[in-house]
Amino acid sequence: MKSLVLLLTFFLASTLNADSLKIELAVEKFKLKNNLTVLLHRDPQSPLVSYHTWYRVGSRNEAMGITGSAHMLEHMMFKGSKKYSNKEFDLIMHSNGMVNNAFTSFDITGFYQNLPSSKLELMMDLEKDRMSSLLIKPEDLVSEKEVVKEERRWRVDNNPQSLLREQTLEILFKGHPYRWPIIGYMKDIENYDHATLRRFYEQYYGPNNAVLVIVGDIDIQETKRLVTQYYENLPTKEVPKEPEFKITPLTKQHTLQLYKDVQVPSLMISYQSVPDRHPDSYALEVLSQILANGTSSRLSKDLVYNRQIANATGAYQWSLKQAGLWGVFVSLKPGASEKRIMESVDREIFRLRNQLVTNRELLRAKNQFMAGFVDGLSTSDSKARALASAEIVTNDYQTVFSDVEKYQAVTAEDLKRVAAKYLNSNARVIAWLRPESQKKKEK
Repeated sequence: MKSLVLLLTFFLASTLNADSLKIELAVEKFKLKNNLTVLLHRDPQSPLVSYHTWYRVGSRNEAMGITGSAHMLEHMMFKGSKKYSNKEFDLIMHSNGMVNNAFTSFDITGFYQNLPSSKLELMMDLEKDRMSSLLIKPEDLVSEKEVVKEERRWRVDNNPQSLLREQTLEILFKGHPYRWPIIGYMKDIENYDHATLRRFYEQYYGPNNAVLVIVGDIDIQETKRLVTQYYENLPTKEVPKEPEFKITPLTKQHTLQLYKDVQVPSLMISYQSVPDRHPDSYALEVLSQILANGTSSRLSKDLVYNRQIANATGAYQWSLKQAGLWGVFVSLKPGASEKRIMESVDREIFRLRNQLVTNRELLRAKNQFMAGFVDGLSTSDSKARALASAEIVTNDYQTVFSDVEKYQAVTAEDLKRVAAKYLNSNARVIAWLRPESQKKKEK
């Protein structure tokens, strides 16, 4: 435990209590009159600033026929606004040493930049302009649709693992928008129109639906002044009330098989689980660590090192805002028996459901999570990302710190309970990815 505290002290400009392992960062939180939520943290380790603007909108807010709209709009946010054209935006970014990118998820769309601290006010002017007066020109949409179509081909259609995952989600999240891919279906991408994306922008891209996080070499009071100056006069948006969705519970085992141009088979087993910050999510994450993550995990020791019939194993608890899934993955070695792999996975899951894990396994899993948590707060950008995620999901950035205590509080009894509750062999999706040559042999 002492080494863990030293590790935390090394990575973080934070306050630690060795007994409770509490972690705190000095964060200034405030809201403008238009309800823009702002988080500021001074991190003077280098003359840089990480600037994150996250919106509470993702593919969850779409509908059949317009899937992928949130992702498409993310692309259009780089195509020019009232003050800065798309060419000017990129030119200013590059010529001033700014690095920028964005992402779209099921629940969130985020834009982030890393920049010299001397360029903070310029960054505000650029990002404020996109929030308030995006152009969405029809001619830009025509060209950008081709970019997104190619991205769909690359990320999904020509990526066997992603294609199988897409089919898995359609079963796991039946009845919910989580069932369709973030990038959207190809037929919807081809049919995007200017009016649909304009309506999406006007509904969701407002200060009252956003969180702004600025971390780095900043003066807190001066930054508050600048944020108020640039953002406070932006009008709020009428964000649509979100309809209630109910995910259809799985009542049987589903099996998917996909034959593609891959070298070795792989297995992915998925279960319906819990949403973000659900009390059981912490135990489920620790459970995944013990089962299949790292060289000391049960499946890795059995399949990769002892019997040498697998290349790699992994497991995860994937928590979204309104639902979640728990999954385990195995990459097989050529010629390995699929039956033996499946028997091993089922045997270990049966043990987790019916027996307590050892204290050594539990402590090791917790320490691995703490090391990952520390690594996730080692830079200004990663701190900004963690604060933005916690604030936009829970409306309280401090949950990023209280999570540490919740992982530490997980017991062996908790692991046995959640395994028995969620890892039900009669309610899961088994997905096999196999080489094309194997299909020919089976015929």
